[in-house]
Amino acid sequence: MPYTDSTNSILMISLHGYVSAEPELGKPDTGGQVVYVLELAKRFSRLGLHVDVVTRRFEGQPEFDVVNENLRVWRIPFGGDDFVRKEDMHDHISDFVTNLLSAVRLRRHQYDIVYSHYWDAGWAGQKIAEGLEIAHVHTPHSLGWWKEQNMGADMDAAEMERKYRFRERIRKEFLVYQMCDHVIATTEPQAELLFKHYDLLERRLTVVPPGMDENQFSPVRQEDLKKLQERYDIQPHDVLTLGRMAHNKGYDLLLKALPVLFDLVPDARLVAAIGGEGSERDKKGIAKLRKQAEALGIVDKIKWVNYVPDEDLSNYYRTAAVFVMPSRYEPFGMVAIEAMACGTPTVITVHGGLIDLIGFGQHALYADPNRPAELGALMAMPMLYPGLAHQLSVEGARFARRNFGWTGIAKKQLAIFNAVKQRRKEDLV
Repeated sequence: MPYTDSTNSILMISLHGYVSAEPELGKPDTGGQVVYVLELAKRFSRLGLHVDVVTRRFEGQPEFDVVNENLRVWRIPFGGDDFVRKEDMHDHISDFVTNLLSAVRLRRHQYDIVYSHYWDAGWAGQKIAEGLEIAHVHTPHSLGWWKEQNMGADMDAAEMERKYRFRERIRKEFLVYQMCDHVIATTEPQAELLFKHYDLLERRLTVVPPGMDENQFSPVRQEDLKKLQERYDIQPHDVLTLGRMAHNKGYDLLLKALPVLFDLVPDARLVAAIGGEGSERDKKGIAKLRKQAEALGIVDKIKWVNYVPDEDLSNYYRTAAVFVMPSRYEPFGMVAIEAMACGTPTVITVHGGLIDLIGFGQHALYADPNRPAELGALMAMPMLYPGLAHQLSVEGARFARRNFGWTGIAKKQLAIFNAVKQRRKEDLV
């Protein structure tokens, strides 16, 4: 076990959504962050560390999901038994801190470090780390300042504050970033925002990109694609978009760009794998998108897929002619990395961190989803020019798999934990 003289046991905290050993991705507040936390935790456990992923217990969930001998999901009850939106976690975090610290001390658990995710867990994690007198490392995933700035034009200010409580979130984010021992940002643009708008010291931050499961997400031979396309009812010029039903994902902007795509590639379609299984909120959002498609006269050019099971996810990526991520803002964009790793030509938003890592025309393409003509034309390019599609397929997969495997990401983070512990030890001398 290579880290026995340093970090042995990690308390990871991710509070919102449905966190489990086998998460139901697409359920409310359950997406890329949950994947990030669980995949990292699995790699930590493979490296010989004990990991507790602590989350909220509600809706009759069991207290524990045992993943392996070194890893479990531990649910702590607070805030009642009903689902609580991440925007409404403010009112319940104090109870979580109290309940978790009581449970840790009752069971005599010992941890070397607290590693928290998103502002809600960061606020709790700082209190817990102080209570246990251990180091606290935090990954923001998204920033309240950035989200508020990018949603301001689409919503009344008073309504936005009532719904998202940005003022309180930003204040708590600031305190978390000031008080924790270290911040791990996922992109360089996110790091720049932390320096500029949250006054973070540069020596207290390291950029480590997210990872992806290179065993699950991989390309297949072109001659195998036809069978997969028949199996999933995907046509040769289908464009895939996939993710949670959320305003920032920009699906309405994508619909506005489709007439340009269809003009350039008349037999193209959009495969919209949006939302989670059984979510009433998602159903309402998708119904609104359907009405928009009707108004645009493109409803017969869209194949709606409400939920893609995890075992089918890589094949959906592989069979599409193009994958598009049209987000208004996207701290990173793991779905784009997964699509690229599967060999699918990918168009990403310019409003996010991934744009600074890829080579335009080599690894992927990018466009501003606020400009429909631009986004529509960029989606069409790989279908109009097969040589470009082949280039993006091969080089995109090489780029994604080389740079974003989870084991390498976990080792980088463990090195940070060890350095943080050593710095904390020196500060106490």
